[in-house]
Amino acid sequence: MRNKKKINPIAEISVIIPCFNEQGGILSVIEDLQSNLKASGLKHEIIVVDDASTDSTGDIAVKAGAVVVEHSVNRGYGAAIKSGVRVAQYDHICITDGDGTYPSKVIPDLVSAVSDGADMAVGSRTGAIVKIPLIRRPAKFVITKIAESIAGISIPDLNSGLRVFKKSHVKRYSGILPNGFSFTTTITLALLTNGFRVDYMAIDYESRIGDSKIRPISDTINFVTLILRMALYFAPLKFFMPASFICILVAIAWALVSRFALGQLADVTSTILVVLGIQIAVVGLLAEMINKRLPAGRQD
Repeated sequence: MRNKKKINPIAEISVIIPCFNEQGGILSVIEDLQSNLKASGLKHEIIVVDDASTDSTGDIAVKAGAVVVEHSVNRGYGAAIKSGVRVAQYDHICITDGDGTYPSKVIPDLVSAVSDGADMAVGSRTGAIVKIPLIRRPAKFVITKIAESIAGISIPDLNSGLRVFKKSHVKRYSGILPNGFSFTTTITLALLTNGFRVDYMAIDYESRIGDSKIRPISDTINFVTLILRMALYFAPLKFFMPASFICILVAIAWALVSRFALGQLADVTSTILVVLGIQIAVVGLLAEMINKRLPAGRQD
């Protein structure tokens, strides 16, 4: 019988808040964090990454006692988290938003989940109060279903912005973690598809303080790109093999139609489609081999 690995309780946490023009909510978020983390007994630091805000976000954060990292140009949500991780002094990271949507009081519970063996603990927006804008729900549903197909398990909340994880995970997967809003989606799939344990805890999700950062056109483009990247990187066979099968199926169907309906076998077209289908399958197999080699998954 395998002995359960003993895990030391986490006593220190670095909280990273990526911000872009969040002057309306950042003060209350920092004060709420300070109150709840102090009450929990966790040694902590609060790092606000000001992603080139044009308002007073950075100044307010400094006065509130947070460590502030400033970007000279707007680099994105994921880039802000990476900047925070680079300066964090503790081995465990908590990320949350500066708009007042996430409850700070549950962070000690997320930390406890990681102390109990989870590689990442996520605040799942499935509580009694969940105020996700309706315009975001269809895309969220589609992405989650695709991610569940890739990971092979149910995912209560794919891209929650409240989570606790080990700093080493960001370093391990830094090459694939994007600079945009899909950072959380990508790190979730990276861990799940490589054998890491991800725990979920139901939380409430309040309406944001301040203006939304949603951009309909660019976010739609990013949505399509994210789906393709998720499929190609994390489950290439699930993307390439159906495409290969469709090409070969179309080739056979066209050969039958041309032979029996048109009276002449369209051998050239059918051959091209079959060869294309085989090439797609080979590319999928090579992509799967590369995917299984880098980066390595959990070893214990």
